[in-house]
Amino acid sequence: MTAYLDHASASPLRPEVVEALTEALGVLQADPGRAHDAAIVVRDLIEDARRSVATLVGATPRQVVFTSAITESATMAVVALGSGRRILAAGTERASVLDAARRHGTVEEIAVDRAGHLDLEHLARLLEGPPALVCCHVANHETGVLTDVAVVANLARAAGATLHVDAATATGHVPLALGDLDADAVTITGEMIGGPMGCSGLVVRSGRPFPHLLEGGSQERGRRPGLENLLGIVGFGIAAEVVAPRVAEEAQRAERQIGLLEAAALAVEGVAAVGDPDPAGRAPHLRCLTIDGVEAEPVLLGLNRAGVAVHSGSACSSEALEPSAVLAAMGLDADRSLRVSVGWSTTDDDVARFAASFGPVVDRLRALRR
Repeated sequence: MTAYLDHASASPLRPEVVEALTEALGVLQADPGRAHDAAIVVRDLIEDARRSVATLVGATPRQVVFTSAITESATMAVVALGSGRRILAAGTERASVLDAARRHGTVEEIAVDRAGHLDLEHLARLLEGPPALVCCHVANHETGVLTDVAVVANLARAAGATLHVDAATATGHVPLALGDLDADAVTITGEMIGGPMGCSGLVVRSGRPFPHLLEGGSQERGRRPGLENLLGIVGFGIAAEVVAPRVAEEAQRAERQIGLLEAAALAVEGVAAVGDPDPAGRAPHLRCLTIDGVEAEPVLLGLNRAGVAVHSGSACSSEALEPSAVLAAMGLDADRSLRVSVGWSTTDDDVARFAASFGPVVDRLRALRR
């Protein structure tokens, strides 16, 4: 049995989600936009899920737009809010945010410190220019470093800027009150909390005109044309319903397990933790490590052979095996990062297997370089 420690990429389906998807497979497939009984059943399932997701993130159901992926949500937001404009974003943002920003606007990079925190004074100076779109994340997808998005939102509002927030990594792991934040658009997802892959969401500020990215029908209140992904949406909704009352409980368990994983890793010479050293300044469920003397990819493969699944670098660049753009923006070694992340299914035995395997794997790889 693999010790799965890559929940920040995708989390295994929760049992409640599997049960709900099995039941949904028995529902007559019908277009929820039609007026007959079969369509109404499907539409009710979708709207039940929308309410559950909205409750989890502290928004209203009408604000929630279902999408196919974090990438689609982020691209939708950047295109709708930033096309042809200045787009202010740190180099630590998700690749889908930065790539869409470079394609559709003019990117001006917000400075970050070596812990990955935004330089708010630099952001304030950038906001003195023409109206812009500001992009920031709640929790970084690679380091887990948290951003005080309320402060960023206040700066953006005072300057007449619009705001996209990437809350995907934070969804279900830290409390979110998106209605109070009142950002123009917020990317969320269910795939890291035990929902199905291939279903994410975008929370759009009430009353905000939002040009759609795709051409087609009027689904999702005209914001995202295309027939809805019933199974993905139902699964996202059930995962949100299960997680909502457990956010604090699961975060406490995750922080304890991450602490044990980090301690085991730091006991190996030449290993360092990346990001905010204060647990209050980072998401509870993931940690980024750097390893002197050996690139992270061989460590990942060695751990995989030992039955431990972790990740090297950010998920968006894994197939290309490129250096971490996040760490490069922080001024750190971008070739030797390893990310460990826990979730609802992580056991203490998983943590123990990592602790027993990590040191020997690193030692063997270093020995090969002598």
